[in-house]
Amino acid sequence: MTKKILAVYPGSFDPPTKGHLDIIIRASHLFPKIIIAVTKNINKKHIFSLQERIDLLQKITEKLKNVKISSFSGLLANYLENINSFVLIRGLRVLSDFEYEFQMALMNRKLNKKIETIFLMTDQSYTFLSSSMVKEIAMLGGNIKNFVPECVEKELEKRVANLSKSN
Repeated sequence: MTKKILAVYPGSFDPPTKGHLDIIIRASHLFPKIIIAVTKNINKKHIFSLQERIDLLQKITEKLKNVKISSFSGLLANYLENINSFVLIRGLRVLSDFEYEFQMALMNRKLNKKIETIFLMTDQSYTFLSSSMVKEIAMLGGNIKNFVPECVEKELEKRVANLSKSN
């Protein structure tokens, strides 16, 4: 039996990094359709609005025809049920990511037995990379060119400049 698997890669993506893009591209070769599900993480202070993050992700994935960008709020398990998808993609960088992601995978599975989580190891050149680090480097005037796609770099530099003016 052949299934048309719809996989979901959830996250806050604030900002989207080259590490995120690495996972998206590789997952796009594994699944016929992927939804990048952007959410507002209540535990994080976002530098970009939800719509801005969606727009940035659309720009950096525009050549990937089987990738769509969406957003959700609330429980991920409920979102997956609503869109009839039960495959989650999660990126792993280091061992501490695995511990957290393993716990989340088990919780999602407890909430809905149909949910399967697929872990993809990031390319080794991005193992140290996180959105939080990129934001901090940008806020301190550092060069973020190697860490984010060009359109994200430009938008983040503009945002940091505007924040500096208002302080």
